[in-house]
Amino acid sequence: MEEILKLLTDILNKDLIRIVVSGPREKEGILKVKVRPIEKKDALLFQLEAFTKTQAFHENLDASGAKERILSYMENFRQIQAETVQETASVLVSKRGKATVKRKRRAQQVCAADPAHDRKKRSIIEEGVTVPFLRDLGVMTEEGKIVRAKMDKFRQINRFLEFIEDILPQMEKGRELTIIDFGCGKSYLTFAMYYYLCELKGYDIRIIGLDLKEEVIAHCASLAEKYGYEKLTFLKGDIADYDGVEHADMVVTLHACDTATDYALAKAVGWDAKVILSVPCCQHELNGQMGKNCAGGRDGENGERPSLKAWEYLVPVMDYGLLKERFAALATDGLRAKYLESMGYETQVLEFIDMEHTPKNILLRAVNKGKKDKKALEEIKRCEQFLGVMPTLGRLFQDR
Repeated sequence: MEEILKLLTDILNKDLIRIVVSGPREKEGILKVKVRPIEKKDALLFQLEAFTKTQAFHENLDASGAKERILSYMENFRQIQAETVQETASVLVSKRGKATVKRKRRAQQVCAADPAHDRKKRSIIEEGVTVPFLRDLGVMTEEGKIVRAKMDKFRQINRFLEFIEDILPQMEKGRELTIIDFGCGKSYLTFAMYYYLCELKGYDIRIIGLDLKEEVIAHCASLAEKYGYEKLTFLKGDIADYDGVEHADMVVTLHACDTATDYALAKAVGWDAKVILSVPCCQHELNGQMGKNCAGGRDGENGERPSLKAWEYLVPVMDYGLLKERFAALATDGLRAKYLESMGYETQVLEFIDMEHTPKNILLRAVNKGKKDKKALEEIKRCEQFLGVMPTLGRLFQDR
């Protein structure tokens, strides 16, 4: 590992562009790791994003900590690809553990100040380039500077577009794609999707934003007309009742409150959507159901009651309202992810933005693989029977 150690020592600095660790020896657990430099409170850190089949985990470490963590990952991985401003590098590890490191200087060194590679500006939408919808929504100034009070929103927009960038290989080109955005609200992310996919990536897309607030819809519609976004439409309507399309290629639901998320997910599956992106919000349903059943409330689907002995193990959580609420929210999102898997979707539970910005930071990203998972249904049934709950999404799928 000495060659790998030397490489990491040389490249974990301000000139790093990215590192990708891949080729796991085992197909369970961590399958890929991405590393990139970030700045937090004027300190240079390295963000490691580790991917399993269904999840992504993030940690921010200094150079020494990142080096140790990457070396520990290499006990189970065979390959590293790295880029810096000055060079590219690759590492291949044989079955016997022998590492081959190849480093190649760039024919023309990339300047660290180049916006394409500077760590402060390596965003899908970059500061300094005026984007009309961000200006009118109060995120940017006329000169393209980010308004300080809207910096979190700017980061959120870029993070969201990164999630879309990852699934672009799943989206066809050469035909019109339909995207439905349920609960679009002020539509920061709706406009960002259209701008990114249509203007930056050249996709032929039609986006329909749906929300219950008439004045918000009217404002967004006027902005879309102002920018000449001909295939971006905003409509007033309810998620559960919307039937304006027969098929959707992507469904987005951001902060749709409580069971509105379930109706949106059920609609997406009914349309056989290729991609689903959902940030749930305000999950109250299971919290109420668990409270009733924990006290010996209604019977489950087949007459079973939650095991009182089993519930005793959860008393340290259930006795405290805040903890019970958070437990119920996590259980809700876990069951939603498993329900999507049961319907043929490869589903990930990802961190949307840092917890310091908002507690609503879970994003479900699901890609339709067309192969239903019976094991997921069994896991769902066991969980629901234990908790004594029946989520709206499960009922909607049963009705189908």
